[in-house]
Amino acid sequence: MTRDVQDRVFRVLCTSALAVLAPAAAALSPAQQELQQVRQCKGDLDRGAELFRLCAGCHGAAGVGTADGMVPRIAGQHASVLEKQLVDYRYDRRWDLRMEQIADRHHLADAQAIADVAGYVSRLQGDRPNGEGNGQLLEHGAGTYAALCRGCHGTDGQGDAQRSIPRIAGQQYEYLRRQIYDAVDGRRPNFSPAHIRLFARLDHEDIQAVADYLSRLRATTAAESPAARK
Repeated sequence: MTRDVQDRVFRVLCTSALAVLAPAAAALSPAQQELQQVRQCKGDLDRGAELFRLCAGCHGAAGVGTADGMVPRIAGQHASVLEKQLVDYRYDRRWDLRMEQIADRHHLADAQAIADVAGYVSRLQGDRPNGEGNGQLLEHGAGTYAALCRGCHGTDGQGDAQRSIPRIAGQQYEYLRRQIYDAVDGRRPNFSPAHIRLFARLDHEDIQAVADYLSRLRATTAAESPAARK
């Protein structure tokens, strides 16, 4: 094959590839398009700190939420996870009246603002004790987590920033319980069908056990090895 023929074949292949990829890009939902824009931004931590002042009214200055689980811990959560959740609140993919108002364009004007506040919150290291369960089912919770959750969320509940899998170690017990029930009952539309089917396999004792186990893991960086608090 001559160089000229090779060049023509290459151009044809490139044109064909673009023809295939263009419709796929156009098929992205508005939420997916905005999330792409957010992830192209580099977070400004100083501006993120300013934006977080409004969030602190509920989540607290250290971002640890409330022990009753009405407000989750967000300190140290992966920025990629925070970005997706904020975008989901914007597009009716996740429901909470307070968060839907905070995530609107009046408070977070654009993709850059989301990247800024998510970047700032991901650096917070609030360590106030979390809301926990009664501690009676921790062994069962550890086994349930290892069997069903560890494959994605990691050995220590540290999640995966690259795959936007949340860090769940140290999250509030009641918050974790509520999210599982909300997912199964259709109140968390941004959970995948596979995730919902997994949750549906859990009975009341399983949910109580795994939520309590996770609430006692230290919510630290993935580089550290969380250990259950005594």
